[in-house]
Amino acid sequence: MTATNFPSEKARDTRMIMTDVDGVLTDGKIIIGSSGEEYKNFHVADGTGIRFAIRAGIEIAFISARHSAVTRIRAEQLGVSEVWQVKGSKELVYEKLLEKYALTDSQVVFIGDDLYDLEVIKMAGIGVAVRNAVNEVKKNADYVTSAEGGSGAVREVIDLVLKSKNQAPLLKREPAKKDETAGR
Repeated sequence: MTATNFPSEKARDTRMIMTDVDGVLTDGKIIIGSSGEEYKNFHVADGTGIRFAIRAGIEIAFISARHSAVTRIRAEQLGVSEVWQVKGSKELVYEKLLEKYALTDSQVVFIGDDLYDLEVIKMAGIGVAVRNAVNEVKKNADYVTSAEGGSGAVREVIDLVLKSKNQAPLLKREPAKKDETAGR
């Protein structure tokens, strides 16, 4: 049985959304070019949602079990400063972030897809599995997204959290930076 009703009341206290990267922010595919360069697919809707969450005062953290320069670059593009790429325990990173931001479990949403995420999904106030997560993760999640990882699942969760907090996304676009208008 998977959880299909988002726990809106619990989400009102959310101060941080932590997410896995491969399989959640991406479709889980990694393309490696002939020179060893790595490519990943990130969904634009997830990035927009992350910007909305940051503007609403919600901290965002990326926690991945593998190191990737592409992940760091995407985080920088979105203004995400908490990027943890660890070979060890995601639970230890989770605990460090709670301490750093003076958070309790009930103030955290964690989004994952695989067994490396399972313990953190159980620890977080709201544990979320993406639709294409492994069954064990879905069974232990408080909510399973209708979208698959890399296809807007993070945006889905952010929209639900913001709605729970009565904070509609700020639809006003940020002004373009000087280097973004070059050549127009």
